[in-house]
Amino acid sequence: MGFADLSINDIAAEYNLSVETVYSLCDQLNVGYKDQQTLLALEDAKAVISLILSQQSGLNIQTQDSSLKKNL
Repeated sequence: MGFADLSINDIAAEYNLSVETVYSLCDQLNVGYKDQQTLLALEDAKAVISLILSQQSGLNIQTQDSSLKKNL
């Protein structure tokens, strides 16, 4: 299993999230970690990032829906 050279801290910084939020995502995905400097396996990093992007996409859709309703 290869490593992505991305730590929990790197992912949090890249996606403007708290480290605790990334911990929570790791817990949801059963991704093991020790601390914020833990380097994630490539597959694990991809899974965490995919979850972040899907949640952000969902938030963007909800925000757009709210904006549309206000304009109606």
